Amino acid sequence: MPTGQTQTDASESYGADQIEVLEDRESVRKLPGMYIGDTDDGTGLHHLIYEVVDNSVDEALAGYCSRITVRLLADGGAEISDDGRGIPVDKHAKTGRSAAELIMTTLHAGGKFDESVYKVSGGLHGVGVSVVNFLSANLELVVHRGGRQYRQSYSTGIPDGALEDVGESDRSGTVIRFRPDPQVFAARLEFDAGTLTDRLRELAFLNSGITIEFADEREGGGQWTFHADGGIREFVQWLNQSREPLHTQVFHVKRSQVVEIARREEGNGNGENRETSAEMEVEAAMQWNAGYQEHSSFFTNNIPQNHGGTHQEGFRTALTRTLNTYLEHHGGSRAKNLTLRGEDVREGLTAVVSVKMRDPKFSSQTKERLVSSEAKTAVERSVAEALREFLLENPKQSRAITEKIVDAATAREAARKARDIARKKSDVGGLPGKLADCQEKDASKREIFLVEGDSAGGSAKQARDRRTQAVLPLRGKILNVEKARPDKMLSSNEVATLIAALGCGVGREEESFDAEKLRYHRVIIMTDADVDGSHIRTLLLTFFFRYMPALIEHGHVYIAQPPLYKVTRGRKEQYLKDDEELRDWTLEAALKDASLVAAGRKEPMQAEDLRQLAQRSLQARSSLEGLRAKADERVLACLIELPPVDAGRLDDSRYMADWGTQLEAALAKHDAQAAWKVSVQANGRTPAAFSVVRTENGVDEESALEFSLFGSAEYQSVRGLAAELSKLMVDGAAARRASSTREVGLFGQALDWFMDQGRRGVTLQRYKGLGEMNAAQLWDTTVNPETRRLVRVEVASEYETSTTSKLFATLMGEKVEPRRAFIEDNALNVVNLDI
Repeated sequence: MPTGQTQTDASESYGADQIEVLEDRESVRKLPGMYIGDTDDGTGLHHLIYEVVDNSVDEALAGYCSRITVRLLADGGAEISDDGRGIPVDKHAKTGRSAAELIMTTLHAGGKFDESVYKVSGGLHGVGVSVVNFLSANLELVVHRGGRQYRQSYSTGIPDGALEDVGESDRSGTVIRFRPDPQVFAARLEFDAGTLTDRLRELAFLNSGITIEFADEREGGGQWTFHADGGIREFVQWLNQSREPLHTQVFHVKRSQVVEIARREEGNGNGENRETSAEMEVEAAMQWNAGYQEHSSFFTNNIPQNHGGTHQEGFRTALTRTLNTYLEHHGGSRAKNLTLRGEDVREGLTAVVSVKMRDPKFSSQTKERLVSSEAKTAVERSVAEALREFLLENPKQSRAITEKIVDAATAREAARKARDIARKKSDVGGLPGKLADCQEKDASKREIFLVEGDSAGGSAKQARDRRTQAVLPLRGKILNVEKARPDKMLSSNEVATLIAALGCGVGREEESFDAEKLRYHRVIIMTDADVDGSHIRTLLLTFFFRYMPALIEHGHVYIAQPPLYKVTRGRKEQYLKDDEELRDWTLEAALKDASLVAAGRKEPMQAEDLRQLAQRSLQARSSLEGLRAKADERVLACLIELPPVDAGRLDDSRYMADWGTQLEAALAKHDAQAAWKVSVQANGRTPAAFSVVRTENGVDEESALEFSLFGSAEYQSVRGLAAELSKLMVDGAAARRASSTREVGLFGQALDWFMDQGRRGVTLQRYKGLGEMNAAQLWDTTVNPETRRLVRVEVASEYETSTTSKLFATLMGEKVEPRRAFIEDNALNVVNLDI
């Protein structure tokens, strides 16, 4: 029997309750940043998904959910589903509305505020799924519970009707499908799959046993499945993939601790503190590697704390004290005269610490720092006890760890001496001799260009504005700091020169780095557009990320965007940033005075329609570039021109043979100088691929077109265009430009002809080095603040720091295998490689 309200019942039960709902809705829509974070940079947008996913994770932590599915929909929306108990649907005693509707329309209405329902709960702001509802243009809720399926839809948080019982169901769980409101997220409305992938992977590691499936159904999307039975132990191994671990066994501890919590209770007009006991779960995993950077992540109820907090303090205290004590008794002669510091113990350490507790206290609404004092005690006690046991029970692993720590302490002392010497030299000798400084004294108005070599340095010095712009030429490639100890880094001439020029010191510790002393508020990396230039840029970014991260965090590091091309037609010159701008410029020139008349029609296609169709065709070609390893590029070009393949009929031999005949005809039009033959190949009785044979001068060239390609995201992204072009070009067309005309059988032929015509009389110059430009050109294109383009270096999301660190370790670290795998995976994405 249906338990949902009728429309009449719902309207009668509103009143004071509805006013409360509308007040909640208006407060959220008026100040969304208070509830989900920034609505302009993508942070708040992604937190809509996180809030719903966190509810499903809470179900999993309570033992009722094992699978969560996240889908990014083609219409820009998102869908999150789980196999939990399903949101309650019973009528609420006071309001007469369903519990599901109450949860969807009232702040803090969820069960997680009742300790008997959820012992711990995540969620960045803890405001519930109602905020997602209020900030969505439309939202659909589907609940599977008690053998029935219920459905309700909302528009900007207002119910379109009551919760309805729509039939039987053989499953349990909740499905929420929503589309963010463009009025709220005006600056950015598109979800980033990479950001979501990082967070969902993280959640799977933090909650062992949960399976999280993620599908990006938009153009060019993909599918991922995250599951980690090993939990954070597996997380540490994943983070260390591109590094060289010093010991095989990952330290791991998971313990429940009973802690005393001081709660303030109001009574008799005076607040008084009362001690209560509570249980807290502490889990930590760590492994040392051969690198020199610490990679530690801290979480409370699955929420990351980028600024650490009391759990970080407890972890570091336990680590330093336990290892100090162990070294006193087992460190040998090398450790006797050394004074260890926390940074020595943490050099090369990869660690993940996760605490799950009731009512954690944070320093701010964004929960970036934990301030609950009981967490320090619980973490320190758990880690210290377990680490002491680990060191005593694993002497071989312990030896590798302690040798690393002693080496780190020795190198720190050497680095301190080198830093002192460098500081004394700087005090005596002033700024580096190769630095061409500027006249302005206010650091906020000053900028420095880091350029490669004396040649580019000479041009840059002539091109700059001497009042506010400084130039520092760097000779050769600076040291790869990912592979070098701090003492070796400081002894490098180029690195020492850079540190002296910036004036703020170096390192992550406050005593050695002071951002307030930075002499230039814009540090601009300006390198050539070739392999060497890219390498130097990467080396500099590695240095800043590892040893001056505050410069990136405060937005001081930029990358110059010199033009890649100069096009000249007659006396007119124009600089173009990259291949995309070159393509757009060429297309605009190509379609000037151009028209297309389809066979059987008298009137040409409208100019704007032709331009849009041409742009879509070029974009489709780019989309299909990722399939070059799977099919001949001429075959790929024809896929855009043919009726889209019905993915449900790939097993239909006759249907696929007919489509193959159309492909053969299109190839004959596309490449008339050769003969083409397309036939269906079978795997047993099932058609599996096309055999494509090209014959020219009696020589056969055979390739295959696997049917699985038609299910790829790349092909799905061009289906709409293919359907449109196949209808437009049934009998060919006449392409006209100025006084020239050409008969074509495919739209791609017309587009190629237009582009060739547009390139006539054009001189194209590709710049490989800044030294190829004179001072005036360099000023106009790259140095002049009024006309130049800069890219600010950022780590855009709180979930991307560990991913960025892992990428630097992969590309710049000691281990070759991860780097080789990265190159092999991404080789086909590289264009215009200058070696």
